[in-house]
Amino acid sequence: MLNPVQWRCEGMDREALKRDFGDKIVFHGAVDNQYTLAFGSVEEVRREVVDNLRILGAGGGYIIAPCHNIQAVSPPENIVAMYETGYAEGWM
Repeated sequence: MLNPVQWRCEGMDREALKRDFGDKIVFHGAVDNQYTLAFGSVEEVRREVVDNLRILGAGGGYIIAPCHNIQAVSPPENIVAMYETGYAEGWM
């Protein structure tokens, strides 16, 4: 398992990680906690979750989660949106 996936960091491109390692490991995280969860809109959270499912979840091997600890400044509605969107998009 690769934990965390911090896709905004150099060398953590989601497409490249999935291409190079997707058949070998499970990806955990990838919902950005420094901008998206903490300061983004609910819609930005939803878009990021959908992108992560499309990229990292293609064919399985992805666990939705923040890329690290949820920051105290993160609005509760963003955290709820992360999991509700995953559920609505078929993530189990």
